[in-house]
Amino acid sequence: MTADTRTPVAADGDVTVRRHGPAFWKPAPRRLGPWLYLAPLLAFIGVFKVWPLLWGVYLSFFHVRPYLGNEFVGTDNYSKLLSDPDLGSAVVHTFLDAVIAVSGSILVGFWLAVLLQGPARHVRILRTAVFLPTVIAMVAAAELWTTLLYPSRYGAVNSLLGQVGVGPEPFFSSPHSSLASVIAMQIWKHAPYDMVIFVAGLASIDREMYEACAIDGATRRQRLRYVTLPSLRPITTIVLVLGVIRGLRVFTDIWVATNGGPAGSSESVVTYLYRQFSQDNDTGYAAAIGTSLLAVTVVLTCLMLVWRRRGEI
Repeated sequence: MTADTRTPVAADGDVTVRRHGPAFWKPAPRRLGPWLYLAPLLAFIGVFKVWPLLWGVYLSFFHVRPYLGNEFVGTDNYSKLLSDPDLGSAVVHTFLDAVIAVSGSILVGFWLAVLLQGPARHVRILRTAVFLPTVIAMVAAAELWTTLLYPSRYGAVNSLLGQVGVGPEPFFSSPHSSLASVIAMQIWKHAPYDMVIFVAGLASIDREMYEACAIDGATRRQRLRYVTLPSLRPITTIVLVLGVIRGLRVFTDIWVATNGGPAGSSESVVTYLYRQFSQDNDTGYAAAIGTSLLAVTVVLTCLMLVWRRRGEI
């Protein structure tokens, strides 16, 4: 005796398909399997990213008093932001640092990508050598630059300048040049990273577009302007967003190289935040600064993404 495996046929001749229920009714192990794989990462992000962020927002409404209990102050910490001249100076320094360093690293990274694109072996070796500053820890890079830019005539860079008759420069030790020295270090550190992203973008451009421009008699400058730059707009937006986030959160390089000095000339928002927390013990005010910085970062990122979307329409 065998089971009937024929497909049921309706009275009008149409074949009816036997359904086994909705697609989401899957066995529990199959539905939970992907989440189980993601669980360690999600737990790590929740414990070390999401929870500290929410706790910082919560503390920004309190005057934190260890062992005495926190005192609710409402928006007083945020009101203090608007009347703090030292924070205002730090905001200006952070803005200048973000604009100049991000613009410089994007420009340098783009031209390095244009010069070093291609599959040739020697080009790959050069790209690897140029990329080395990116893999160096920022602490080590800052220590290296403070050694090279030692402010006396015995410093490496000042020794070379002395050979051409230029006196020793103070670099990190002067209020007039400390921020510029930090920006130069940041461009040296981050431009190779931008270069790698631009190299990937250049490799994705259709070569036939360049061939068509060459047939039409377009110069290299015209090909760069009308083919390369428009094709790299999505890549440029990604690099810009990453650069702005990096520029607004600048801390390690300034803290190691100048400690925010001299006389606060290179103080950034994050170094000022850290100083309020670790030295002045004003945790609530530091949390308010961090929350405001997060809000500004999110708003700027959203604006750049909207600008990108409108440019693609």
